[in-house]
This record gives sequence, structure tokens and C-alpha cells, in this order.
Amino acid sequence: MIAISRFITAARTSWIVLLAGIIATAALFVIAGYQSADSAPPVGLPDSAESIQAADLQEQFRDDDATSGILVFGRESGELSDDDLAAIAERAGELGDVALDGFVPPPTVSEDGTTALIAVPLEIEESVSTQAERADEIRAIASDGLPDGIEVWFTGAEGFLVDISAVFEGANFVLLGVTALVVAVLLIVTYRSPILWIVPLAVVGVADFIAGIAARLVADAAGITLDGSVTGILSVLVFGAGTNYALLLIARYRDELRLHADRREAMAIALRGAGPAIIASGSTVALALATLLFGELSGNRSLGLAGAVGIVVAMAYALLVLPAALVVFGRWLFWPLVPRYGTPDTISRSPWGKLGRAVSKRPIIVAIAGFAVLGAFASGLTTLNVGLSQNDRFIVKPEAVLGQERLAEAFSAGSTAPAAVIVPADDAAEVSDGLADVDGVVEVRPGPADDEIAQLDIVLDADPESQEAFAIIADVRLALDDLGDGSGLVGGIDAEGLDLRDAQQRDQNLVIPLILVLVLAVLIVLLRSLLAPVLLLVAVVASFFSAVGIGSILFETVFGFPGVDTNVLLFSFLFLVALGVDYSIFLVTRAKEEVPLLGTTEGMVRALAATGGVITSAGILLAAVFAVLGVLPLITLTQVGVIVCIGVLIDTLLVRTVIVPAMTYIAKDRFWWPRRPELSDAEAAARGANGQAERMPDAVVGTAPAGDREPVAAG
Repeated sequence: MIAISRFITAARTSWIVLLAGIIATAALFVIAGYQSADSAPPVGLPDSAESIQAADLQEQFRDDDATSGILVFGRESGELSDDDLAAIAERAGELGDVALDGFVPPPTVSEDGTTALIAVPLEIEESVSTQAERADEIRAIASDGLPDGIEVWFTGAEGFLVDISAVFEGANFVLLGVTALVVAVLLIVTYRSPILWIVPLAVVGVADFIAGIAARLVADAAGITLDGSVTGILSVLVFGAGTNYALLLIARYRDELRLHADRREAMAIALRGAGPAIIASGSTVALALATLLFGELSGNRSLGLAGAVGIVVAMAYALLVLPAALVVFGRWLFWPLVPRYGTPDTISRSPWGKLGRAVSKRPIIVAIAGFAVLGAFASGLTTLNVGLSQNDRFIVKPEAVLGQERLAEAFSAGSTAPAAVIVPADDAAEVSDGLADVDGVVEVRPGPADDEIAQLDIVLDADPESQEAFAIIADVRLALDDLGDGSGLVGGIDAEGLDLRDAQQRDQNLVIPLILVLVLAVLIVLLRSLLAPVLLLVAVVASFFSAVGIGSILFETVFGFPGVDTNVLLFSFLFLVALGVDYSIFLVTRAKEEVPLLGTTEGMVRALAATGGVITSAGILLAAVFAVLGVLPLITLTQVGVIVCIGVLIDTLLVRTVIVPAMTYIAKDRFWWPRRPELSDAEAAARGANGQAERMPDAVVGTAPAGDREPVAAG
């Protein structure tokens, strides 16, 4: 580590490192190029899912590749008149120009006469842009010549695909712009410099750009598709984690500039001090994200792979490119608050050190009070409602969703999206009679069939993708086990939604324990302790439950969301535990560094005084960055952003500041068990060690060679 840090910071080689980083970035861009992923999140179910197997068998009934779009017609209020229906029927005839085989069935009118629908058979088109052009043509034909007051919505499979893709088009550029703006503002506030913020922001911005390219290359090699939501989260992760690493390194660099006349020596020491914490932190986050690769859902696997690659790239730029850039430009980057050699120690005057001292006087009471606050926050879990339908996942509902909602209001529940049951042809009659007796099944209709298999369409007495619909589908599948040869399969929207929910639950049950074990293992290796990692993990997990509790209340009372999407809990846990433990790593690794000089208690006071400001700034910045996820169109991502934002603030302002120090003061030297600290608290007390005492410059810490020193006046 010493040799690497000197190579990065030395006068002759820092330029080489910086230029190498620039050349490597440019080369990767030239070779791989850049492509945005504006596609919508796929379902991502594995081939083993029953609904996917049923959909594959349904392909046997299709002589050609076909899909469909549904046009919904209605007035804001009241029934459609005879003239309205005649005009709509005329539109059906005109739509034959774009329909498959040139034929469109006549309109279907709801029993209450308020809504009409036209199903338009369409040839499958792979190009999203071509699909969008065709959808625009269909909308134009459908609305041409209609009586005033009639609204038209394009929905169905084709409508959803086009609208959702359009929703994500350009969304990531908006996310990137807002994220960069938030980071820039917070860096300016943190550093109080009109210059310094440019360097870390530029480095992190380039890291984000390269992370997107690298993630795509790795994903292509692994056969994984990255959609718009994944690339959006990737940018947030890289900006959030990369800026955190930059803040930690720059803060340590600024402290060392006061102690060392030579800025390169100061950066070398800062890199050796902050580097292990950054590596441990980044490795923890990257490995935690990689656990998603064990999930069933392709969306989870793509996020895990892309996120892990992004964190590695962010860590590399923070440890290699950023130090070289900082030492090349010199002390003047900090203007007007230039840290000059020999100036007073700001750590000794830190309010965080005073807070740490206050907590050390009554640590048991403080710890109990802290966990009581977390428990109060977590009480919101009692109102948590998990599960969102496809129509509920959008903040601003696209046309396809509005059309689907209109259909659900006008037609009987479940009639617009019947479940498809695939059975052997010889068993069709028996299965039909048996399914008609299942509670919640309104009607069983014969569907297409051949010599081998037959399709039965069943209408449910429940809204599509509701919990009631899922329960009926589960009962239908159970009944099929005793009908015919027991090989019947259930597909359709509701079956797919049920399989998706179950797969998400399985991924959650698998990944969350893996994350806990992984983070615990990393902490044990880093701290060479068993007790400290357990205490840190307990505190971070407690902050997660608190954040979810507060989030649940906000979603219900402020945002008006109908519930929390299933994947929100998994993603929130992943980001909060992996990123939240970062701050504890930054704090405890600094305490570990101070223990040989000050003992455990005073070492923690000193560590809190030294890292309090930068970790608080990093926490606020990370919380703000995740809150920016709200600019994306999915409620799921907004909920993840809100929960992680709240959790990071709780972890930064309460857990890391109060609870972790309190637990350290309670455990004292046992905090490092089974390892014995280099200096016990009793020995430190006998020496009169003081965690808030001012540190001396080079003369004590280590004198830089005279030839390497900068003139103090040069700044």
C-alpha cells in the first residue's frame, strides 16, 4: 500500500496516473461506445415459472407471431349514443389498414353502455421505435372523425409496451442531471470553496459514465439485459458511493496538509489512512450487490451485476484518479480555506468530539434511549401494505394504464384479463366442469385447441393483479392437481403476477441472509474482532426497520401510495445495510487507528471528532442522491429512494453518531474481542490520553524530506 500510494502521489508519477486514467477512459469509450438503456423493466420470471410454461404452450395455437392492441372509447360521463357507437364501428373498419390480415373485429360494448373496446390484431415488431410509430398511427385512425367529447385510450399488450418504453425514454438523463446538480450544490456547501468541488464531481461523473459502459459490456458477456430502471439506480449508486469515498479521502488529505509541509507526502499518508476503509466499504457494497446474482428474477440479477461493476469502478477512480488529480493541482484547490502547514488542529475543536465525550459519560442510558427511538420509528411497520399491481406502479399514469382502469370500471371484474388454463385435450371437458366449482371463478370458456392440448379461459370475480385474484389463481392451481392427469398449467396476467410475487419473496428470503453473512464476514476480517461486527450489524439492521416504518407512514399519509412494491424491501435492505455500514466502517477503522495512542474510549472520541463532519456531510449527500430517484416514473424506485434516504439519515445522525459510540463505551476494551487492544483504557488513563488533544505537525508525526517540502507561502 505504501509503494502504491507513493506512486500515485509522487511528482513524477502522479501525472502518469492521471493521464493513464484519462486515456483508459477515452479508449473504453471509443472501443465500446455508449448506449442508454431506456427500455422498461421486464417481468424477468425464469422459464420454470408456471405462467411462463403456460405462455410457451399457448404459442402452439398461433400460426404466426401476433400481439394485440386494445382501443378503449368512452365519454367522461354518461353512456355512448347510437351515433357514438356507429362512429366507433367505422373506426374499426378503418383500422384494418394496420391490423394483421387486414381485419379488426367489431367493437365490444360494456353492459352499462359507457365504454366500447376494439381489439386490434398486430404483427409482432421487435423495434421499439417502429412500435411507437405504429401506435401513433393507430391512435390517429381511432380518433379521426369521432364525435366531440369521446376519449380514446390505447392499451393492451402493445399499448403497455409502447407507453412504458416512452415513460423511460430520456428519464435517466434527467436523473443524471438532477443527481449531478444535487452533488455539486452539496459539495460547494461542504467545502465552502468555489473550486474544490469541481475535481471530485468531475472524477465521479467520469466514473459514472465508464461504469455504465463497463456494466453493459459485462452484462452482454453474461447474457443479461440492463433496462432503464437498472441504469438509473446504477448512476445513483456510483454518484452516491463515489462522492462518499471522495469526501472521506479529501477530509483526511486536508487534515494531513496541516501536519505535513509537502502536499504529496500528505496525500500519500491520507491514502494509506483512508484507502483501507474505502476498499473495505466498496468491497462490502459490491459483494452485497453481487448476492442478487443468486436471485430468480432477471431484473434482480441485472441490478446486482451492474451495481457491483459500478461500485468497483467508483472505488478505482476514488483511489487512483482522484488522489493524482488533487496533488497535481495543489493546495490552492481549497481556496479560500487553504489548509496551511502548522495551523491549529480543527479536530480538537470538533463539536462531534464534544458529543462523543458527552455520550461517554452515560453510555448505557444513551444506548437504551437510542434503540427506543429506533423502535418508535419502526412502529410504522404495523401499517405496512406490501404488493402493487402493474397499474399502481406509476407516479404519472401513462395512457395504457388509464385505458386499463377504464376497462376495469366498465366491464365485470376479471373479464378483460381472463386466466388461461392449458390442459391435455382429452381432459378439457372434465377440467372445465371442475374449475367451474372453484370459489371466485365466474365463467369457464373454451379456447383454442389442437389434438394435444386445449386452452380454457377462466373469468375471475376479482380485479386483475389484486390479492383476491392471486388467491383464486392459487385455488385454481390446487384444483388442477386433482383434475384430469394433474398436468394443467395456469397462465395469464394474474398467474404471472402471482409467480412474480412468489419469486420476489424467494429472492428476498435468499438474498437478505446472504447479505447479513457477507457484511458480517467483511467486518470480522477488517476489524479482526467478533463482538464489534455483531454490534455494528445490529445497529444498521435496526436503522433499516426504522426507515421502513417511517417510510410506510409517509407512503400512506403523504404520498397516497396504495402499498409498497414487493422488491422495495429487498432493495432497501441491500442499499441500507451495505451503504449504511460504510459510515460505521469509516468511524471504527479510524478508532482502530487511534487505539494504540489513546485506548478504546478516547480513541472513539478522537475518531468521532475526526470523522463526524465528513461522515455527516457524506450521509446527507447520499440521502439526497437517493431521494433523486423520485424523478423516475416508477413508484417502486421512489419508495426505494425515500426509504434509503430516511435510513441513511438515521444511520448518519443517530446510529453512527450516538448508538455505535455508546456501545463502544459500554464494551470498552471488550469491543475488540477476542483481540486485545494495543493500549487498554486503563493504560491510556494512566498516560492521561485525551482524544480531543491537538496533534502536532511533522515533528511528531514524521518529518518529510526537506527537498520534498512545499513553501508554506505557496498554499
